[in-house]
Amino acid sequence: MQLGRILEAALYAKDLGAAEQFYHGVLGLEIISRVAGRGVSFRCGDAVLLLFDPERTRIPDAGVPPHGAIGDGHMAFAVDESEIDSWRRHLQQCGVAIEAEVAWPESGRSVYFRDPAGNILELAPPALWTVKAKAAGLHQVTLPPL
Repeated sequence: MQLGRILEAALYAKDLGAAEQFYHGVLGLEIISRVAGRGVSFRCGDAVLLLFDPERTRIPDAGVPPHGAIGDGHMAFAVDESEIDSWRRHLQQCGVAIEAEVAWPESGRSVYFRDPAGNILELAPPALWTVKAKAAGLHQVTLPPL
């Protein structure tokens, strides 16, 4: 048995209106569903990004266990290296502060910023983990020190 791609991932935000404006208005993700006061879902390539109010994740009568997270979440979006500079300018024009940029030795650059809820988002080269694993000759990858 082997797991496939990630189908959906969730981040959490108490202010769903600000989250929706950010992910749709700034990042351009398509809204595919919305439940008032509970969450909003976005199309992200062939996956789905779920944004929930962390206190309201339970779906009545659906059998889905409640879930959530405390603290800042993280998600990386694959972005072609040729688009990194354009994304940086776009984010800055939208008033989004860039927190860090990392030049990975074998695979391009990542740009880090936060959503309105404090989740740290990354624009990363699509082959980031593939290149790192191949360079190391292993499935385990060593990250640069913090």
